[in-house]
Amino acid sequence: MKVIFLRLLAKLYLSVKKLLKTGVPLIFVLILCVVVWAVTYFTTHSAMIRKVGGSSEYDEAMRYIEIKNVIDERYIDPVNRASMADSAAAAMVAGLGDPWSYFMTADEYRSYQLSSANDYADIGMSIVKDEASGGFQIISVYPDSPAAKAGVMTGMVITAVDGESLNGYTTDAVRTLIRSKLNTKFVLDFSNSSRIEVDCSTVNAESVTFRLEKTGAAYIQIHNFEAGSGQAAVDAIEYLLGQGAVSLVIDLRNNPGGLASETAILLDYLLPAGRLFSVVDKQGPVSVTESDSMNLQMPTCVLINSGTFREAELCAAVLKEWGWATLMGEPTSGNTRTQETIPLSDGSAIRLSTMSYLTPSGVDLCAEGGVVPDFIVYNSDESATGTTEGTTGGEDGTASISNDEQLMAALRLLS
Repeated sequence: MKVIFLRLLAKLYLSVKKLLKTGVPLIFVLILCVVVWAVTYFTTHSAMIRKVGGSSEYDEAMRYIEIKNVIDERYIDPVNRASMADSAAAAMVAGLGDPWSYFMTADEYRSYQLSSANDYADIGMSIVKDEASGGFQIISVYPDSPAAKAGVMTGMVITAVDGESLNGYTTDAVRTLIRSKLNTKFVLDFSNSSRIEVDCSTVNAESVTFRLEKTGAAYIQIHNFEAGSGQAAVDAIEYLLGQGAVSLVIDLRNNPGGLASETAILLDYLLPAGRLFSVVDKQGPVSVTESDSMNLQMPTCVLINSGTFREAELCAAVLKEWGWATLMGEPTSGNTRTQETIPLSDGSAIRLSTMSYLTPSGVDLCAEGGVVPDFIVYNSDESATGTTEGTTGGEDGTASISNDEQLMAALRLLS
């Protein structure tokens, strides 16, 4: 703004000189100068306020400039302006109080892109955004992976997945889309007009493990909610019901989550007709997921701990809110928000929470700080989680040989 005013003053000075030479009285020249100055100041000030978003944002920007000027003028040591600006940006995001949102400098963002590009997400290829085409270039293919076996090669640019154009997608969104296709066969379209079918039908076979406990409880351990896991859990429950199961333990401990659609498959199978959960962003509801009237009514206990994240947390919270299951274990962390990586104009970026899951009654688990189980039980030996296979029933009908105290408590409760 100082530069703008200096330029205007210079032009005004030249105009005054010309007016005085033409014989215009000095008083009229002065009045004209005041009017021009007032109009210019008001116009410039209003434009600056509009540019930063409003008067409050303008005041914040001016405070930042004031602090910067004071530091430049008074701080005893040399000032690293770039470092100071990065710290200010990081502090702005940290001020949100959201542990999953953070600022990345340009160097940190480049490192993040490289590390996230090497997240093969089970299909066996890493991708980066191709700005020229709007597609996503494959920068590496993992040997013996589904992508490699299908004939996908580095340098190819993906433009669509199963006919769905990737135009306008972020890298995170493409990875989520591809993850949703795991455990299936799907088609990739490329910029050279070629098409390749990728077979991932057996990738996630181990997302669910299960067994029938000696107590008659069906034990279902869901390791993640990636593609295929929802139906795998349903199939496991159905199989154990056929083996005579009379109660159900769903183990969600250390489950990092995955896809909301997979969580919905399991919840729809378990619960009667009604709302399961909704997804919201800053503007409001994005989607609402509901179940049908078919349901499974049997004594159920869900195991959770501090490693139960996102869609797994949501699953436990929904079952608790419906009164359909008893929760056992440790409180979760409340990590139920979806993050998006947003590049900035200077090469830095923000990893920002942009969407959140809400329970049927509209509870934001992140705002609540997570899910608190009905019965808090800690395992003294963390390595014992899920280790009851081969145990024998005690006199009270529970498994008697295991260090997994959380599971033992759940089996006793169900018995």
